[in-house]
Amino acid sequence: MTGRIAIIGGGITGLATAYFLQERARASEIFLIEGERRWGGKVLTEYAQGFVIEGGPDSFLTQKPWALQLCEQLGLADRLAGPQPHRKAFVLLGGRLRRLPEGVMGLVPTRLGPFLRSDLFSAWGKLRMGLEPLMPARRDGEDESLGEFVRRRLGGQALERLAEPLLAGIYAADADQLSLLAAFPRLRELERRHGSLTAGVMAQRRRRPKSIERARPLFMTLQSGMSALIGALRAQLHNVNAITGQPVVQLGRQGKNATSLYSLRLADGCLLEADAVVLTTPAYIAAALLKPLSPAAAEFLAEIPYVSTVVVTLAFRRSQVEHPLDGAGFVVPRVEGRALTACTWSSSKWSGRAPEGAVLLRCFFGRAGREDELQLDDDGLLRLAYRELRSLLGLRGEPLLAQVHRWPRAMPQYLVGHLDRLAQIEEALGEHPIILAGAAYRGPGLPDCIKQAQDAVERLLPQKC
Repeated sequence: MTGRIAIIGGGITGLATAYFLQERARASEIFLIEGERRWGGKVLTEYAQGFVIEGGPDSFLTQKPWALQLCEQLGLADRLAGPQPHRKAFVLLGGRLRRLPEGVMGLVPTRLGPFLRSDLFSAWGKLRMGLEPLMPARRDGEDESLGEFVRRRLGGQALERLAEPLLAGIYAADADQLSLLAAFPRLRELERRHGSLTAGVMAQRRRRPKSIERARPLFMTLQSGMSALIGALRAQLHNVNAITGQPVVQLGRQGKNATSLYSLRLADGCLLEADAVVLTTPAYIAAALLKPLSPAAAEFLAEIPYVSTVVVTLAFRRSQVEHPLDGAGFVVPRVEGRALTACTWSSSKWSGRAPEGAVLLRCFFGRAGREDELQLDDDGLLRLAYRELRSLLGLRGEPLLAQVHRWPRAMPQYLVGHLDRLAQIEEALGEHPIILAGAAYRGPGLPDCIKQAQDAVERLLPQKC
């Protein structure tokens, strides 16, 4: 493979694309261009006073194997760790933390005793969820919102107290606008193949082999923090021209007699040439760059909305917190009307995140339709986080450490019809050797982005070989 390939964006998708390209196509000239001075995008680990602080994601899902495989390829396998051995998670309801029943899989209770004893659902809510196998299945293949799907299969309480905070919360989304087919296609597939979620989950449990894979934790992290993955990727890019602190401000088509198809103008005026381009930026940045080349693609990209979020991290002495913190944390349903969307008890969830005798808490703010509190300054957000947690966890005194990480326009919203929009974008790009990859398209998690990087390389190789 020969030619110049420009990758715009140095988050996990861009770095992984450069790495896979380098491994598969050593004859190519690869440019990786990041507008900020830091690699990694939303992956950000900081260290202070013996605490390991994640400003962005703190782990990855192992059911999607691509992040785990990449860690193994990079020699990070011995640095991987699962969560500490507890299974508790909580939901804030009516001002109280209520335990999520053990054995809930795919929104379906698989253990009758914990479900019946749970105070998370009313008697009617439990009965309605138990009727799920009797609900008619939808098999037309059309998209619908997560909210519509859960209401018709499991009822309103299952949506408000389970699906919305757990599933829609991953996207900081409104469940009634979040695309089921784009965000949670497995739920529709279970319904289509088995007629109900309950039957599908039970069938999967019966087929699950007794193997090492079964014992693997659902989530894993790197012991020193997720930025170790970014550092390992960056260290392997020996044959990549890496540029930071210079955003691409213009992407244009070269003249007929030019040796390359595209020209890229950086903020400092420097011009680069490329035969193919991989855009891993947010959709709104991709839209601005593509407008001169494909106005239709740019218009569709600009229609992908974003939500801003904030992570507030607080550390305390263990004696300052009355709650036993015997779990991973809690989520907050939208119906509670709070600014807080979730709180992870990082020092309970993962080992080595706090010094002996201290605890580390991560608070999350911002979701679709509720971003007003994000206009507060850092001190205001810290006070808000403290107020939200004080009565719930029994906080006393001032925190040992407090940090705010802001992520403006960071969470792409997969609205109903998202997959159709992606098809329209692909059609509008036509024969352009321009590939879009990243959180805005086919999954926002680390494994999703790494898989999109692999797919981008697979699409590039036939064009250039």
